[in-house]
Amino acid sequence: MDFRTDLALERRDIYRKANQIENEIPGVESEELQEGENIYITKVKILDKQGEEAIGKPAGTYVTIDIKNLKMAAEEEIEKAAVSVNRELQDIISKHIEPEDDILVVGLGNLAVTPDSLGPKVVQDIDITRHLLKYAPQYLEENARPVSAIAPGVLGTTGIETQEILQGIIENVKPKMLIVIDSLASKSIERISSSIQIADTGIVPGAGVGNARKELSQNTLGIPVIAIGVPMVVEAATIAADSLDLFIEKMQKQAKSNDFLNKLRDEDKYSAIKEALVEEKFDLIVTPKEIDDLIENMSSVVARGINKSL
Repeated sequence: MDFRTDLALERRDIYRKANQIENEIPGVESEELQEGENIYITKVKILDKQGEEAIGKPAGTYVTIDIKNLKMAAEEEIEKAAVSVNRELQDIISKHIEPEDDILVVGLGNLAVTPDSLGPKVVQDIDITRHLLKYAPQYLEENARPVSAIAPGVLGTTGIETQEILQGIIENVKPKMLIVIDSLASKSIERISSSIQIADTGIVPGAGVGNARKELSQNTLGIPVIAIGVPMVVEAATIAADSLDLFIEKMQKQAKSNDFLNKLRDEDKYSAIKEALVEEKFDLIVTPKEIDDLIENMSSVVARGINKSL
């Protein structure tokens, strides 16, 4: 599976297409829901080793929330999306810890690099309660959960692996769960800042762009890790392949039927395009020109969703 994508949903679809599977992949379960006109939810559950090998991700639950028209979102659309995030996140949290247990929210990424700034921006808007429960409990609701947060930076600026930083915090603060937010890579242009993946399997930071760091998961940190990710970049080869698909569709509409175009559409264009770009050293990772606005919209959705759920 050569596509650079962090989304289990996309990896499932790639495997289905490559192996000409119409129904469900062995070892994988899927469920699709629609909320209103603009929100679509897909739950992919990887059940066993066979499912892990097919999808290329650890066994667990991966919820993808696709939100149409979020790029030009008004307040109402942002709030609706946050409600969906809240519900799906609450469902996963409740399966792992108790309502009063401490949670640490971790914003991965680099605040100085816009496509990678989602995590730190979300952390800025999280409602922090851990210190208030200790020093000013009268200002909190009776059943408030202890919540703390950190944006640990990136290896290139700190010289410390994020996993090492979090191990030290967990040892001293003793949270029962981590919620980790990060920017992701997708194989689809339309998913940029329009999809949210929530997974209970942790995350390998940087894996989607070929810069994998140490894994953040229950296996490495000793407590459950929920990962919330939003696609913010795609490969140049993906854009070229998607653009060619759009071109073929346009030609087919005009010509009604064309054997050459049908054959071209069915071929694996991505691999051929990627190979050509790598040879010419043009294997780029690309983000939209309006990325500043997209980050602001999505960081608001994710932060609100987390705050509601906690």
